[in-house]
Amino acid sequence: MNVFKLHLMGADRLFYDGDCVSVIVPAVDGQYGVLAGHSNLITAIVPGELTFTVPGEKPEVCAVAGGIMKVEDGDVLILVDSVLRPEEIDAERARREAEAAKEALAARRSRREYRSAQAQLARAITKLKVRRKSGK
Repeated sequence: MNVFKLHLMGADRLFYDGDCVSVIVPAVDGQYGVLAGHSNLITAIVPGELTFTVPGEKPEVCAVAGGIMKVEDGDVLILVDSVLRPEEIDAERARREAEAAKEALAARRSRREYRSAQAQLARAITKLKVRRKSGK
């Protein structure tokens, strides 16, 4: 089994640093997968589910906010605003965040506020989805 080094960092912590078999990130145009030997690239990450597989273990799913991924010479560096395991997600808080974002979208004040509310809603929905999938 071929592996590569994955460095997954949130703004507030190092989430994972070690060997990885595969990683799938949410990108602007859909899911983007990386395996060992992938060509060099840089891509934007959008709020969504990130899945990575450590050798000999089941895939781990987490919720991420926006960020970037850089693949270079067999190393993958992922920098995101936030990254959460399912058990770290407060489902009730995420529901409240989603409702607040929906209200902000309905208010349609400025373009900037509208885009901010869209991003907030995407993050909240992702958290709920990851939490629900994990069954925790």
